[in-house]
Amino acid sequence: MFIKKLFLLSFIGIALVRFGFAQENLGYQLPPQSIIDLVDAPTPPKMMLDEDRNWMLVLRAPRYVDMDLAAYPIVGLAGLRINPMTHTLEAENHGFFTSLEIKSLKDNSSTVHLSGLPQDLKMSNVHWQPNGQGFAFTNRTERGLELWYADLLAGNARKLGFQRLNALNGQLMQWHPEGDYLLVQVPGNDGKAAPAKERIPHGPVIMENLGTRSPSRTYSNLLGNKYDEDLLDYYATSQLTKVYLDGRSEAVGSPAIFTRNVFSPDGSYLLAEWVSKPYSYTQPINSFPKTMEIWDHEGRTIKQISTADTSRSRGRSYDWRKDQPNELVYVSSFDRKQDSVFRDGVYGISAPFDTEPRLIFRTKMQFGDITWGDSQYAIIRENDRASRKVKLTLINPETGAEIKVIEERSSEDNYANPGNFVLRNGLLQISGKNSPIVHTISSGASPQGEQPFLLQWDLIKDQRDTLFKSHPERYEMPVDFDGQQTLFFTRETWNIPPNMIHYDLRRKRETALTQFDTPYPGLAGVTKTLMSYSRKDSVKLSGTLYLPPGFEPHHQDPLPVVVWAYPREYKSAELASQVRGSPHKFTELNFRSAVYWVTRGYAVVDMADMPIIGEGEEEPNDTFVEQLISNSEALIDHMVDAGIADRHRFGVGGHSYGAFMTANLLAHSDLFAAGIARSGAYNRTLTPFGFQSESRTYWRAKDVYDRMSPFTYADKIKLPILITHGIDDENSGTFPVQSERLYAAIKGNGGTVRLVMFPHEFHGFRSRESIMHVFWEQDQWLEKYVKNREKKDVE
Repeated sequence: MFIKKLFLLSFIGIALVRFGFAQENLGYQLPPQSIIDLVDAPTPPKMMLDEDRNWMLVLRAPRYVDMDLAAYPIVGLAGLRINPMTHTLEAENHGFFTSLEIKSLKDNSSTVHLSGLPQDLKMSNVHWQPNGQGFAFTNRTERGLELWYADLLAGNARKLGFQRLNALNGQLMQWHPEGDYLLVQVPGNDGKAAPAKERIPHGPVIMENLGTRSPSRTYSNLLGNKYDEDLLDYYATSQLTKVYLDGRSEAVGSPAIFTRNVFSPDGSYLLAEWVSKPYSYTQPINSFPKTMEIWDHEGRTIKQISTADTSRSRGRSYDWRKDQPNELVYVSSFDRKQDSVFRDGVYGISAPFDTEPRLIFRTKMQFGDITWGDSQYAIIRENDRASRKVKLTLINPETGAEIKVIEERSSEDNYANPGNFVLRNGLLQISGKNSPIVHTISSGASPQGEQPFLLQWDLIKDQRDTLFKSHPERYEMPVDFDGQQTLFFTRETWNIPPNMIHYDLRRKRETALTQFDTPYPGLAGVTKTLMSYSRKDSVKLSGTLYLPPGFEPHHQDPLPVVVWAYPREYKSAELASQVRGSPHKFTELNFRSAVYWVTRGYAVVDMADMPIIGEGEEEPNDTFVEQLISNSEALIDHMVDAGIADRHRFGVGGHSYGAFMTANLLAHSDLFAAGIARSGAYNRTLTPFGFQSESRTYWRAKDVYDRMSPFTYADKIKLPILITHGIDDENSGTFPVQSERLYAAIKGNGGTVRLVMFPHEFHGFRSRESIMHVFWEQDQWLEKYVKNREKKDVE
């Protein structure tokens, strides 16, 4: 456990290492005004429909938080980052909305005014009441999360009770299916003070393994001693509590560190699961032993499902069958030595849970999930990671009979993906007399870019009819369909955020429910296109290109370029060649975007394809470096030939795995003038049990790990590289030491490198101060080493 200390503002200094020997104390800086204006622009609204499509919420979130909030002390325990003041988890995403607008969809989209809302609104965890008459939500205060209820019929909001909620683990809140009360988690420490750390330890910390293989990836914020265990119990233990709309509350069951608590569809039972001891010092909390029971709605134990000793062997994926009142379903793997054909079995057991579970279905590949329909139809998804295969099977959930395999394809085949099933109350909407007809919504990947669509699918006849498809010059995404004629979809262009449209399919009539305009006037005149090009082995690539206003290729001097990318692994060259993205999709600017630099006179290639392919018996990473270089060569040649880019002024950058890519490109090629590596991992011996899609361990593929580690080739990195990292990065594998060690290695070998470490920042940055400063760093770097690259550096 490690408690982060608050930094006094008078001593805030970001460690900036220059010239290989000096440390500079520098306050937070601001980038050029064109970038400031974009960072400070309001975020596009989020729209939320209720289940019956009577209401729509329009919610706005702040783009960042101020440093005073980011600098709250954090307690790191069992992989959790705990704010001890509020019993909440601190994440890259601050997770609350500060603006709320309510529209009545049954009353010509009129705005409903809600009185009584918190004065300092920080809303999250919105849960619609089952009858649609209101919704519950939490409001974050300095003390913690308050529970509120918005009564839409009465037009007011009120706080329910005075207890704060515990959001550290498990199901924070849920409505009882009948909608008369909420089941919430409140802190189980009874208001006691946190345990004090004893000065003298109880003894050494001991870990032991008795000859069994138990590989684990690298995690941050793990438990380290008995005191950490005591702190975890103090902060994460919750008491389940019923809270009624009049403010009354009743405790349910005993306190525990809950991981799940889910009502059966009829509300009679509760599936409760909680963490059990012994706790692990090498794994996060989601890998701790667990106990699972079925309770009645008062919290009395009806049946024990598993204990800490049996939870791994008895089954997994326990959940309620959504089309039945109280049938529990789970998955258990077969012994492959005894059954070489089937891998997983799906089982069910109904109340009163005193009979043997019945086998519903057996899968030949790994079980994925079940989409429930009714007593006649359900759809099982199974997949195989090695081959990337996905299979959907229509079954009868009562008899277990396989009716038909309705879909079998590669998970990498976006063109053939029919999309996600349209559900109502978690169930398939099924029509058709003799053959089940359902609907799906897909992003509509195609050679022309994404064109989302609504599909009507006769599962037996495999007849697929497109009921709605996005206009080719816009991006229109179906959101909700009633199965008959009413469709809600969002319409956006690259510089206009999504607006909600009500569409009558039969009358072909649409009504705009919102009219949001661009939040980015600073991008006026910028052009956005989807580039397509091929690398030398004929693999087709694409990337989203942004050009400054008025730029005309071949008629003006070629531009400096910023390339921003993130590598992806594939098992098929053909499928890796599929076009991704759309030039018409709204460009949402955030911390991980590079589009800001189009306002500084650069051509920007965002989401540049960097496929890493390994067909057949080959693994993608066996030729990782070679394919990175081939992808980059193809992009550079295409942009130079198109008259857009100056070959000698390409900068490359990326976040996380994109930072790893950047360091590799600078170590193994001279294609780029400089690089920007943010929050990356550079030494794969520090992630020896796999990373990304690499499943082989270091000891099975030493050459691959060494070849892929830019740290190994730090003496070859002579082109300028800017390395930035959050000091509190929690991401598995990207510990801040990765950046510190790469900086030291490059510096020790005489390279040009700058390291900037940011206090109170995670894998992604949260505070305005840090975001502005990292953009200042990037702008300074690009101006010096890319846009104004000296001729001697080219020669």
